[in-house]
Amino acid sequence: MDTTNSTVFIVDDDPAVRQGLAMLVKSMQLQAECFASAQEYLQVSDPDRPGCLLIDVRMPGMSGLELLDRLAARGVHLPAIMISAYGDVPMVVRAMKSGATDFLEKPCRDHELWEAIQSALQRDAETRRRKNQQVLVGERLERLTPGEQEVLEMLVEGGSNKAIAAKLGLSVRTIEVRRAKIMRKMEADSLAELVRLALATNATFGEPQTSFGNLY
Repeated sequence: MDTTNSTVFIVDDDPAVRQGLAMLVKSMQLQAECFASAQEYLQVSDPDRPGCLLIDVRMPGMSGLELLDRLAARGVHLPAIMISAYGDVPMVVRAMKSGATDFLEKPCRDHELWEAIQSALQRDAETRRRKNQQVLVGERLERLTPGEQEVLEMLVEGGSNKAIAAKLGLSVRTIEVRRAKIMRKMEADSLAELVRLALATNATFGEPQTSFGNLY
């Protein structure tokens, strides 16, 4: 998955640590931006920018854990790698509950940091891919008429053309026509793909809400 446009946002109050981490990140052919405090990063935080966070846990003023909480309150969920020279079990647990994806102890080994960053960037890229797909499929769903949306929901629930026709009091031919229109508007090449697209946008699809009895 492409992460070439991703940025590693380094938040650490130690200038030497920031410089060392930035050099390591750039050696990975990745972009790095450094911030001396959590407050400084919050001022420019942009959820639309792909990447991950590399945050020191203990900093003057706002801590790294508090930063994660502030970001979560804003609806920002960039993958975050926490680093600390004083890691203990309660701190690690607290970091994970706050949304951290990894926890490393200083001094970090280069290969451990590299793996953590790669994993975080891949996670961010996948999250953005799914979000973009949901938006795209949502736009396709809006093309459907109410009748077509009703048929789609029943298809996702497992209904056959015959069962759906009986349930709606329509002819099988009418359901076939609607189904063909649904496939075209949703840009799906198969029923399996249609179901996958529908499930990607509506968590209630696929949950049996009606009984089709012995009409299959």
